[in-house]
Amino acid sequence: MRAAGPGVGERPGWTRLLGAALVGTVRRTGASAGVLYLLDEAAQTLGLAVLCGLPEEVASPWRRIPLAAAAPISEAVREDRLVWVGSQEDMARRYPRVAASMPYRFALAAVPLPGRARCWGGLVLLWPAAHPTRAGRRERGHITAEARGLAHALDECPDPPRAPGQPHRVSVTEHHAYTGRAPQAAADYAERLPEGALALDLEGRITFVNGAAAALLGRTSDRLLGTRPWQSLPWLDQPAVEDHYRTAVISREPVGFTAPDPAGRRLWFRLYPDASGISVRITPAPGSDAGPDGAADGRPGSSRADLPVSAASRTAHTGRLYQLLHLAAALTETVAVSDVVELVAGQVLPAFGADSLVLSEAEAGRLKITGWHGYDRRTIEQLDGLPLGTGLTPAGHVLSTGLPSFFATVAEMAEEYPQAPLMSGKRAWAFLPLLISGRPVGCCVLSYDRPHAFTADERAVLTSLAGLIAQALDRARLYDAVHGLALGLQETLLPRSLPAVPGLAMAARYLPASRGMDIGGDFYDVIRLDATTVAAVIGDVQGHNVAAAALMGQVRTAIRATAGAPPDRVLDRTNRVLIDLGGDLLVSALYARIDLAHGRATLASAGHPPPFLDLPGQPGLVVGLDPAPLLGIDTGTPYPVTELALPPGSTLALYTDGLVEVPGTDADRTAADLAEHLARHRDEDVEHLIDRLIRRAWPTGRHTDDTAVLLLRRTGTGGFSRSRFGNNK
Repeated sequence: MRAAGPGVGERPGWTRLLGAALVGTVRRTGASAGVLYLLDEAAQTLGLAVLCGLPEEVASPWRRIPLAAAAPISEAVREDRLVWVGSQEDMARRYPRVAASMPYRFALAAVPLPGRARCWGGLVLLWPAAHPTRAGRRERGHITAEARGLAHALDECPDPPRAPGQPHRVSVTEHHAYTGRAPQAAADYAERLPEGALALDLEGRITFVNGAAAALLGRTSDRLLGTRPWQSLPWLDQPAVEDHYRTAVISREPVGFTAPDPAGRRLWFRLYPDASGISVRITPAPGSDAGPDGAADGRPGSSRADLPVSAASRTAHTGRLYQLLHLAAALTETVAVSDVVELVAGQVLPAFGADSLVLSEAEAGRLKITGWHGYDRRTIEQLDGLPLGTGLTPAGHVLSTGLPSFFATVAEMAEEYPQAPLMSGKRAWAFLPLLISGRPVGCCVLSYDRPHAFTADERAVLTSLAGLIAQALDRARLYDAVHGLALGLQETLLPRSLPAVPGLAMAARYLPASRGMDIGGDFYDVIRLDATTVAAVIGDVQGHNVAAAALMGQVRTAIRATAGAPPDRVLDRTNRVLIDLGGDLLVSALYARIDLAHGRATLASAGHPPPFLDLPGQPGLVVGLDPAPLLGIDTGTPYPVTELALPPGSTLALYTDGLVEVPGTDADRTAADLAEHLARHRDEDVEHLIDRLIRRAWPTGRHTDDTAVLLLRRTGTGGFSRSRFGNNK
């Protein structure tokens, strides 16, 4: 009987403070595990900072999460609310990618960490499978209060903490307060049992083994302690065994299974988990021919103890399998080439311990670099544009043969490619061909800042992953081509600049949806009617396709043709034109006639969101407009007119619904908040103010719908400002 020594101590500084705070939160909420993420505002990612109650390997695919990702913690931080997932079925329905890499039964809460001046990140708490699937109001309030406490602790840190390269792990359990001879008595008790007794920590390593267990497993205790059973015992080196362990540690439910030893005898393993680890009982399964003492063949420490230790991967098979599923699901969600590069850099590199990345594609007989991470620009310039058959690096050989190449050390690389190590200063490399239907389309290079021995498991997974990256990159290249075409079409249909109008400062933005072909029907226009009068219009055509964009161009033309008329007549005539065209698409529009000489604005709306108005010395407000139907429904529809006073310094904000219809929020509340935000920052120039308004509504920049915004400020000074289309800062 032997026991392993204590684990690694805690790090000093803020990690120890947050670790203690997280442990306290886990205990007070009754959770089984907790994960604390810190927000990198510049990169718009969440980084895993502190972890307790879970194996690091389980959390590895989630070390860095884009704020825009479809994951509970991203959604909680992005939408500033608690997200509750009560069951495995709930997870699969709402977050299929998470469910693919965590196919276990548990309940989960994700909540943001709102500090005094910023959001620090988010907190994830897990409960055992036995937890109720619904969280009551009291429990939700308790979780939110704990998150505020953690945020307060972060507020008190002298320097803003960042997520470390490796997450800080803490134990959620307290050691039993045994005194005197109690520990030895407990060990003696386990040694006297006729069945095998084994203890695993949360990482799956053996921390205790009694004599009966050593005999049943066919290894001496010193060969077992500190190892994972599926690594030190060849006959347990199978994905199902590790999956049973992961099921127990995550769901915190007892798990039982049988496995045959090399002699064909079946052993029964029963796993009993808690927050400190797993207790394992091992007995011969009914019908086995084990001896009366439970030892195979009645001989403790039989010759099987001399078998070599399994050459299993440092990261076991099941972990790699779920990791591959997770990465495959993530790659299916990438849209542009930049998304592919960002995902590989943010998730593939950490998953395989790599430090740097180069993605290149075959184009016109050369390797054109499409993205990189961890290299300086000078090195990239040297590598960009190399011939496909280059002998300077292994890339040419990889592309010509379609086979990956792995170099564990500088010496291995220098033996075949002497110049390659000198170019980058890296110490190990994986060159992976990107193949589509057997045709090479590019090369993916993962590199390391230190020597790295690639196991057979790693090579197999990386090779499979390269195929998925190739498919994602091929789709992304097509998307980028279509995106460029769509954006070019959009630019031709919207005004390239705003007119110069003394006494009126203007700024406009058009933001395409972050998914799809980016051809939308949102539009805006400013028309100078005379020296002191302008017309401003904003509208939204149903749909996100070429038909919507074409109709948008026709509506703009119709409005310009009648722009000098009163606002209600402009909308009425445009409505008649739209009905005469015979299409089935409807249009919302807001038309404003601004008289700068008298400081008045006259507005009429056709089913369009009301504008924001900021008057000097007053709170911002959402203008109340009389409702009217959309354009294209029926002729003879009246369009009520609203008049507003516009003293010098007033700002009128016109926008389409994409600005305020944010998932998980109420559009009216968002509009009211933006109107107040407009007033709070009235001292800023319109160019900065319009961008601030958009960031307030969509802090991640991932717009789910087309958005057009037009700001008009009466300066009363005779000056003016112009803004080009689409200049989103």
